[in-house]
Amino acid sequence: MFLCWCLSLVALIPLTTSINPGVKVKLTAKGIEYGRKLAVASILQKLKTIKLDDMSGKVRVSRIGKVRYSLRNMKMVEVGLPTAALDLVPGTGPKLSIVNANFRLNGNWRVKYLFIKDSGSFKLNGDDISFSTSLSIKSDPTGRPAVRSIDCGANVGKMSVRFRGGASWLYNLFKKIKLVVRYEKAMQNKICPLVANAVSDLNNNLKTLNVLAKVDKFAEIEYSMVASPAVSKTSIDLSLKGEFYNTGKHQEPPFSPAVFSLPPQINNMLYIGVSSFTIESAAFVYNTAGALRLSITDDMIPTISPIRLNTRTFGAFHPAAIYLLFQIDQRFPGLMMKLVVKMAKAPVITFEPNKATVQSFASVTAYAIQPNATLTPLFVLNLVSSVSARVSVSGMRLAGAVTLNKMDLTLGTSDVGDFQVSTISNIIRAVLNFVVIPIMNVRLAKGYPLPTLGKMKLVNTRLLVLKDHLMIGTDVQFTG
Repeated sequence: MFLCWCLSLVALIPLTTSINPGVKVKLTAKGIEYGRKLAVASILQKLKTIKLDDMSGKVRVSRIGKVRYSLRNMKMVEVGLPTAALDLVPGTGPKLSIVNANFRLNGNWRVKYLFIKDSGSFKLNGDDISFSTSLSIKSDPTGRPAVRSIDCGANVGKMSVRFRGGASWLYNLFKKIKLVVRYEKAMQNKICPLVANAVSDLNNNLKTLNVLAKVDKFAEIEYSMVASPAVSKTSIDLSLKGEFYNTGKHQEPPFSPAVFSLPPQINNMLYIGVSSFTIESAAFVYNTAGALRLSITDDMIPTISPIRLNTRTFGAFHPAAIYLLFQIDQRFPGLMMKLVVKMAKAPVITFEPNKATVQSFASVTAYAIQPNATLTPLFVLNLVSSVSARVSVSGMRLAGAVTLNKMDLTLGTSDVGDFQVSTISNIIRAVLNFVVIPIMNVRLAKGYPLPTLGKMKLVNTRLLVLKDHLMIGTDVQFTG
C-alpha cells in the first residue's frame, strides 16, 4: 500500500471554489516517513512478482555448429530495497526514489546439439538498481481521488549470471547470445509498469475516502476540498469543506466559515483542525430537521427527583408562586404535565483557548394533559441557556458532552395569568439537568465521523481547544 492515506488527502485536486474551509488537515514529515515505509513495502511485494519470459532459440557456435537452447522457470527469490526516499516537491506532490536495490532470480537452462542434450540451473543477480516516480493525482467521476505514476525511470546498474551443471563450453554459448544484456533490458522494462501497477492499486483504497459521510438519519458531513493542497518540503496542508447537511438536501446555512489556521506542530503524523463553523453547521442542520425539539413528560424524570411534572408541582418551591399554583391547580386539578422544548434558532458555538461553550435560544411550552390525552396550553417561557462542552476523540469520531452553566428565563405568553418566572426557575433547571442534558449527552457521545480512509486507526491522539477551532494531533496506523 503506497502512502494511500497521504494521497487520499492530497487527491481531490480539480477545485475552483475559494470559500474558507471548515476543516484543515496537515500531514507532517513524521507522517510522510510512515508513508515511505508503506510505499517501500508495497513496491517490494510487487517486485517479487516479476516474471521474466522464457527465452529460447538457436545460435551457431564455432567448431560445434548450431545449438538449440532454452531458459525457463525463472522465479524471483529475493528483492532488496535498502535505500528509499519519499520527497515532497513544493507545488507538485510526492516523488518516490529508490537506489541500490538488488534482486536474485533462479532459472533452468537446457541445450541440444545433434543427439547431445544437457541441462542445469542458473542464478541471475541484479545490483545497483535505481528507479523513481512522481505521482499524478486527479479526481474520478464520483469526486473521489485517482492516482497514477508518471515520469518513471529505472536503471539496472549491473547484472551477473552463474551456471550450474553442463560443460564449460556452455559459458561461451550463453555469452554469445548476450544473456545478461537481454535480461538487463527485460528487467528495466518490467520495473516501471510494476511500480505503476502498485500505485494504481491505491485507487481501490482511495475509493473508501468518506468524502460524504453519513452521521445519522438526519445529517451527513461533506469533506470535499475547497482548495488545492499546499505542498511544502515538510508538509502537505489541505482545506476541506467540513460542513453538515440534511441528508439528501444540501442547504447552505445563513453563515460562513471564518478564516483560521493551524499553529505549527511536528510531534504527530497528522493534525486535524475543526472550526466552530463545522459544529454550528451541525446545529443548524439538526434544528432545521426538527431533531432539537424535545417533549418531556414525568416518566422521563428520575424517580429520586422531588420534582414531578404535574399541576401541583409548579409554584410549590417558592412562596411567590402561590398565585400560579392556585391558578393551575384550581383549573386543572391533579393533572400531569408536558413540557415541549423547541429551539428558536440554531445554537451558537464558541471556541476559546481551553474552553468550548454553546449558547442556545429556546421556547419551553407547558401543557396540562387532560384525562382524554388532550393537551391544554398553560404558558410559554423563553429560555436562553449556556453550556460548557467537553470534546473528545472516540475511535474515528469526534464526540462531546455538555454541562449547564447558566440559564435566563422570561415569560412569553400565559394562559394562567402573569407570574414571575423566577418562581419556577428551579423546576426548569432541574428538568434541564435531569432530562435535557442527559439526552443531549447520549446523542453527543455517538459523535460524528472524522475524515478517514479504509481501516485507518488513530493512535497517540490529543485534542486542544483553541481560538475558533479544535485541533486534533494524532498518529495513524492501518490495520489492513
